[in-house]
Amino acid sequence: MPSAPMRFLRALGLGALAAFAYGLLRSTREQATPAPTGTASWPPLTDAPPPTPRSGPVRFTAGAVGEDTSPGADDDAPTDRTWIESVDGGCPGSHPIKGNADSMIFHVPGGRSYERTAAERCYCTAADAEADGFRQAKR
Repeated sequence: MPSAPMRFLRALGLGALAAFAYGLLRSTREQATPAPTGTASWPPLTDAPPPTPRSGPVRFTAGAVGEDTSPGADDDAPTDRTWIESVDGGCPGSHPIKGNADSMIFHVPGGRSYERTAAERCYCTAADAEADGFRQAKR
């Protein structure tokens, strides 16, 4: 007489074989397609007009994060701002100079405190930062 674990394994194997045979039988049987029941309940798709292409020079503005800088958003606003706001304390490659508005000190790449400085403003050049009233870090 086989032991209890052997009987369990035999029953498990027979169950797996039965499940495989059942799955094979179901996969070979053709599925009936449902009959259409009526018309669609959503509105028909419409062709939207294509966007109008723009031509001419591109105007970049140094806007704050989340600020609407699309053409015509605020054409009366002055665009003499030479800095952009930092994103999470870092500056993009186009504006590598980090400015700290609390101390009014700016840090250039390679400077002693550049890596640990959390920027509030980012400038393209040191001259832009100085023109905005910042002074360069001594080290």
